[in-house]
Amino acid sequence: MNILFLTGEAVPFIKTGGLADVAGALPKELVKKGVDCRVVLPLYGEITDEYRSKMEKLTEFYVDLDRKHQYAGVYQLKWDGVTFYFIDNLEYFDRKGCYGFDDDAERFIFFSKACTLLGKEINFHPDIIHSNDWHTAMVNVFVNDFRRGDAYYEDVRTLFTIHNLKYQGVFDAENLRLAGLDGSYFNENDLKFYDAINFMKGGIIHSTAFNTVSENYAREIQYPFYGEGLDGIIRKYSYKLTGIVNGIDFDIWNPSTDGVISQNYDIGSINDKVKNKLDLQKMYGLPEREDVPLIGICSRLTEMKGLDLVRYIMDELLQEDVQFVVLGTGDYTYEEMFKYFEWKYPDKLAARIYYSGDESHKIYAGSDFYLMPSVSEPCGISQLIAMRYGSLPIVREAGGLKDTVIAYNEYTGEGTGFSFANINAHELLFCIKDALKIYKEDKEEFKKLVANAMGQNNDWEKSCEKYLNLYDEIKAN
Repeated sequence: MNILFLTGEAVPFIKTGGLADVAGALPKELVKKGVDCRVVLPLYGEITDEYRSKMEKLTEFYVDLDRKHQYAGVYQLKWDGVTFYFIDNLEYFDRKGCYGFDDDAERFIFFSKACTLLGKEINFHPDIIHSNDWHTAMVNVFVNDFRRGDAYYEDVRTLFTIHNLKYQGVFDAENLRLAGLDGSYFNENDLKFYDAINFMKGGIIHSTAFNTVSENYAREIQYPFYGEGLDGIIRKYSYKLTGIVNGIDFDIWNPSTDGVISQNYDIGSINDKVKNKLDLQKMYGLPEREDVPLIGICSRLTEMKGLDLVRYIMDELLQEDVQFVVLGTGDYTYEEMFKYFEWKYPDKLAARIYYSGDESHKIYAGSDFYLMPSVSEPCGISQLIAMRYGSLPIVREAGGLKDTVIAYNEYTGEGTGFSFANINAHELLFCIKDALKIYKEDKEEFKKLVANAMGQNNDWEKSCEKYLNLYDEIKAN
């Protein structure tokens, strides 16, 4: 099976969020299963010479955008067994950052059109073009549009994956002309979204099938609270919607081989994990104590991560014998909130308002609990990593968090973490206190939960099998 996998970012080349992790891991697993999966992303200026120096220029062609005739260079690199193609255009991609520019509509119409044409230029005929999020959603529209006059696209099918419905690619309707699409696409049953056009809406409507990154999120987005204005369209096309939870790369996230953490351990040597706690406490200037429960957060600091709930109960929570470590950047109000509580409780909370990949490994390994009280969480990868490292997740039952974290059952001893249902600060507080009580009063039960969490199989192999089944269904369509 031939898959052309399109993404706005992919590890290890460039990353701004979870999409990059998926684009780096899923194709690698597909290739292991015998799929000819090739990945396409822009050749951003921030991709370093470490990778650029290994790239080979394959070809070049031109993309028509209204009156513009834009150059598209194609560079190729084989990495981890996967063939990556990088689309080069200095005007669009040689700048600092990936998204957030005034010309994003033009940049990603160009990229999407180039991706749609790419197969013909490199003599690769995909069975399925797999696009991801708004950056490549327009590919689904272009494939259907080109199909009417080009036999090459006749048997090409498409899959569109929504990683986060909040970011949809909504732009001025004038961009239809730039895309080379006629006015018939500007209607309520197509790209029109109020007085603008919506790339993600186009991906949902024009794809052969679409999916989200967890089963629960696939259900949630059919209702107004999570639907971000697209719930009506999603309900209309729900017959072609599925949910497949993400996995994590067990080669990267492995406490027994992780070269970043101070003490390696596995499910058979859980007692060694505490050495990572002591190292984390020392690094962040907290009292070095084995007996104090340590809660970690490594996250973008935004409203959707449930940080208003945390703000409301933090004073009360820090009256407990507990330590708290935060790593991340985001909205100013939450950055300042954590700085304030660090100032007020210097022996209990350490806030590091930046991002460090190495330090995130240390937090997963050194914390006893990992906090994710998200208002919305399409899938979430952090809770999967936390469980892998034996840090018990404390989560709200939203999106993929509900699918992946088994709530502790005090009667059966089952569970891989702790959860609460409502967007309610004190429900969060009581959930945390329940977790702390197990830690302090029943060490054997706590160790059993840690072993349960570490024993979960959340690697990409299981998710990959589900994607293969979905590809087969789409191909037969």
